[in-house]
Amino acid sequence: MAWNDGLTGAALAIAAATQSPLRVMAGPGTGKSFALKRRVARLLEEGVKPSQILAVTFTRNAARALVNDIRDLNIVGSQQINAGTLHSFCFGLLSRNDVLEISGRATRPLLTFKSSGILRFEAEGLLHDFLYQTSFGPRREITKQILAFEAAWARLQSEVPGWPTTESDRIFQDFLISWLRFHGAMLIGEVVPEALKFLRANPHFNPGFDHVLVDEFQDLNRAEQELIDVLGAAGGISIVGDVDQSIYRFRHANPEGISTYATSHPNTYDQSLQECRRCPKRVVVLANELISKNHGANLAQRLVPRPGNCDGDIAIVQWADLNAEANGLAGLVTHLINSRGVEPGDILVLTPRKLIGYAIRDALNERGIDAHSFYQEEAFESTEAQYALAMLTLLVDKEDRVALRYLLGRGSDTGFAEEYALLRTYCEDNNLSPWQTMVSAEQDSSLLPGVDNLLLQFTEIIAAVEDLGSGEISAIVDELMPAGEEGVSGLRDVALRVLPNCETVEKLYNAICHELAQPEIPEDAEYVRVMSLQKSKGLTAKVTIVTTCNQAFIPIVDGNLPPVERREALQEQRRLFYVAMTRCTDILVLSSISKIERALAHKLGTILPRGGGQYARTPTTQFIGELGSTTPATITGEEWLRHDFPFGN
Repeated sequence: MAWNDGLTGAALAIAAATQSPLRVMAGPGTGKSFALKRRVARLLEEGVKPSQILAVTFTRNAARALVNDIRDLNIVGSQQINAGTLHSFCFGLLSRNDVLEISGRATRPLLTFKSSGILRFEAEGLLHDFLYQTSFGPRREITKQILAFEAAWARLQSEVPGWPTTESDRIFQDFLISWLRFHGAMLIGEVVPEALKFLRANPHFNPGFDHVLVDEFQDLNRAEQELIDVLGAAGGISIVGDVDQSIYRFRHANPEGISTYATSHPNTYDQSLQECRRCPKRVVVLANELISKNHGANLAQRLVPRPGNCDGDIAIVQWADLNAEANGLAGLVTHLINSRGVEPGDILVLTPRKLIGYAIRDALNERGIDAHSFYQEEAFESTEAQYALAMLTLLVDKEDRVALRYLLGRGSDTGFAEEYALLRTYCEDNNLSPWQTMVSAEQDSSLLPGVDNLLLQFTEIIAAVEDLGSGEISAIVDELMPAGEEGVSGLRDVALRVLPNCETVEKLYNAICHELAQPEIPEDAEYVRVMSLQKSKGLTAKVTIVTTCNQAFIPIVDGNLPPVERREALQEQRRLFYVAMTRCTDILVLSSISKIERALAHKLGTILPRGGGQYARTPTTQFIGELGSTTPATITGEEWLRHDFPFGN
């Protein structure tokens, strides 16, 4: 099949364009993957070498889809195209050229996640040491600074990435890199700034691709955008994205990156895809009404319904509380499967908090419906799982300083940072590792006075390592992650999934870390998928259920922000809701609750108006009120359940 067979309209223009740069504004479900695939097919058919084509995106899910689309071309050379995440490309570039080794940086990634705005697990020791040894703080502010460092200090689209812009940032960066060097670690987000710095200083090492294609460009921060410019400087650049699906502001990926692209890139050739091939026509109408609120007087239609698509079923329902919502939605899913023939894998449940998702998942499982949750940190969010993973790390390498730092500070509100500072100073003065030093100090406590708490911790650590080291791999998994123990159940599932392909503890550890650092969400599944709204981007399902659509959960906007930043935060939350709504092909359910226990709300990290009593009222999110005049009336969960879940017009 020729590259242009059956192509018409915008898709043909995108595939055929020879201008550079090419910018494609493509709304959700508009067929951008199809157009990109045909563009790659044209390049290959015209004789472009596969090695001279780079196709990248930000998320692993999007990269997997991109790779599969290209390989499905069945054109000679399509397997040899450089395709994947931008981070994986950068890591390969740095590794091939020994950049990190020469600069004294280790490639061991810091395994962490963000909860309540704070980096957790292996980054906890880093935050404790920051608080003790510097004037930076509190932990949430340090986390923000680390994210800015990963964006090469370009917090705004107008800033040039590469260097600290203030003396405070410079001091912060010096301490951070010093800590990472000492602990033989690297932040996952560092690879892009490092690659950019390397290519700027060494232009002869630039791969010099003839064609660079970037999907989901709106997800890239300023440093990542700059890297694309450097990689594609000698050839052609094609970017695809959607300003209305920009939802990574927390890592400094700003919607202006794609909306103002033509300003910084003269002669940009623009194309757009507006016809939504995925969503029902009624959902497209509602989504348009919602997202138009982000564009003020510019009321041009963002999405166009596809004439051949179904009208779709939409329900907006409110339950009494979270328990009623979890059980009610489990009843809905049961009804859809048993009475309407919907397969479990065709159902996507999106929640604003993972604990809400867990409750719905468990309610489904109790009804005999297979459901799985997908939250990046869930496998290692508990202290039990973190301990198991850290111990497994030391089994593989006793000299792993990150794992040892975590275990030495475990259980302390300060991570015993004062004592650890003494340990680190001794190690650096004597060119010894923390493990070597602690072994010596355990034998002679006078060697390093003032670290009594660390010694107590280390005695337990070394005994546990010696005990575990004598077991078989499966026995080690059972010991660290016992069956039936809730805190390690997610980590155990990961371990058992990779165990058959692991002959050694080291292979087991590496496989687990790969799964945790870059979790994949299956596009095709045989079970109900439960996840956050953010994680759903790029997915499609026959049925999409968005839960707990309450003002207390979405939008969440910090009232202490300056007015401009509050507006930007609200707009991003609106884009997030828009992304969630546009996952479905047939049925959309928007669910809310009317009240919540104050103690539970605090546990879920939301803010409620002050007041007394056990419960607080929680009004429906303002976004439902922004869906326009065709929005179905909201019904109570009890009424919906009593009438076997009807869908309004």
